Amino acid sequence: MGGGMEVKKNKFIEEWGTARENLELNFRWTRRNWAIIGIFGIAVPVLIYKGIVKEFHMQDEDYGRPYRKFI
Repeated sequence: MGGGMEVKKNKFIEEWGTARENLELNFRWTRRNWAIIGIFGIAVPVLIYKGIVKEFHMQDEDYGRPYRKFI
């Protein structure tokens, strides 16, 4: 059943898999990593939150209601 169907390993895929499995051993903190964390981990969520709150406050203003409190 399925004899003679050996798998040919791709050298590049094997290297990528090995690097991915050992990422925590090879990771280094650099200024670039801190910048990415700052942008996508802090700045983007804060901007999204501010935009959502602003939208709700605009709706409250349109209907003459007091502003809703968030967090």
